[in-house]
Amino acid sequence: MLPGVDAEGRKHRLGARLLLTTSKELTEEVEAGRFREDLCYRLSSVSLRLPPLRERRQDISELMTFFLAKYAATQRRPVPRLSAEAQRWIEDYDWPGNVHELEDAAKAVVMLGEQALVRGRAWHNHSHAGGNGMKVSLKDAARAASREAERALILSALNRTRWNRRRAAQELQISYKALLYKLKQIGMEEYGAS
Repeated sequence: MLPGVDAEGRKHRLGARLLLTTSKELTEEVEAGRFREDLCYRLSSVSLRLPPLRERRQDISELMTFFLAKYAATQRRPVPRLSAEAQRWIEDYDWPGNVHELEDAAKAVVMLGEQALVRGRAWHNHSHAGGNGMKVSLKDAARAASREAERALILSALNRTRWNRRRAAQELQISYKALLYKLKQIGMEEYGAS
């Protein structure tokens, strides 16, 4: 309990609870000297270990369905139905970014359609190609990264402005016409029409 003072100056106790998350094993961090033992003890009164998505593949489909419905509702769009191929890819992918990456993928599907998953998969495979003996062009990788960053910035600006293209263009410091061209480039020309 924490001490508190109300508007009239009377002292009383405040109840507070902390909910903390970490991707590290705190006991290992304590042993390595990177985390205080006393703090670890105080924080670990109740600990839950939630395995990464790659260890609980049975949850992936249900989470994707939830996130698709959530973002379809917030964007006032119909809930997308995924093809069997997209569903298979979602379940087979390791999701190194865990639930946050899955949620971002669902958001992209709502905003861009199912092709967002295909593009994401192509980018993912391309960006990791160097590890399996395939040659990777630095120039191609830079172009792909630039396209992905540009797409993310455009979608972010459009989300912030509730898909007001003129305001998004101002926020991005480009002309309205340039934004319409960019939307066409990233396969969203239907959202560029006035």
